[in-house]
Amino acid sequence: MKRNGTALQLKQIQDLISYAIGCMMGRYSLDEPGLIYAHAGNVGFEPGRYATFPADADGIVPITDELWFADDACGRIREFLRAVWGPDTLEENMAWLAESLGTKASETPDETIRRYIADKFFKDHLQTYKKRPIYWLFSSGKQGAFQALVYLHRYHEGTLARLRAEYVVPLTGKIQSRIEMLQKDAAAASSTAARNKLAKEVEKLKKKHVELLAYDEQLRHYADMRITLDLDDGVKVNYGKFGDLLAEVKAVTGGAGDE
Repeated sequence: MKRNGTALQLKQIQDLISYAIGCMMGRYSLDEPGLIYAHAGNVGFEPGRYATFPADADGIVPITDELWFADDACGRIREFLRAVWGPDTLEENMAWLAESLGTKASETPDETIRRYIADKFFKDHLQTYKKRPIYWLFSSGKQGAFQALVYLHRYHEGTLARLRAEYVVPLTGKIQSRIEMLQKDAAAASSTAARNKLAKEVEKLKKKHVELLAYDEQLRHYADMRITLDLDDGVKVNYGKFGDLLAEVKAVTGGAGDE
């Protein structure tokens, strides 16, 4: 990847990230051309077809506004760039990608890419696929405590239970531990300004924690239902089976008057 010569437009950058997400999900592979996996229920999925850049083990890619999970989307973007263009130019390519997305003041390239994936990727994906997404965004709500992309072709009746056990429950514990740590730091802070800053962060995390607990209850309910998809029914019908667990439900399933 070069930063000079013909510059890629933002849409091409978005397409690159979308392709990387597709490789994470197993839809595509760096080792074979074309569509690799687009069946149903994760049946017949072959991990061995993704040697250069391994596909995610469960078709679940977490998205969070900071690094809570080693296998989150931002971290895997970094792995993707390393796999495609090698380690020698990795930092340059991360900086180039972030710059193309629009780096804010004081942001690191990882932070810029993380922000794009957390805030904008799914909106761009909805537009690309005309409100019939193939990567579905599970979201805890407006506080952004937890989000994860799930590839609809790899979704199966155990996916929600795995989403809960591997990500939502552990994250609830991690946030609680962070809150307790920050509260101790605030109590030991040497200045009012430092205490106020820490207290503000604690309140932000408490809101996320409350949101996540409520989401976990809802997720447990739907996980117990062991919902299956019938891809013949289409995205609109299947997306509506999960209540408010998913983002942009009205946009995908259609509101009143939508044909």
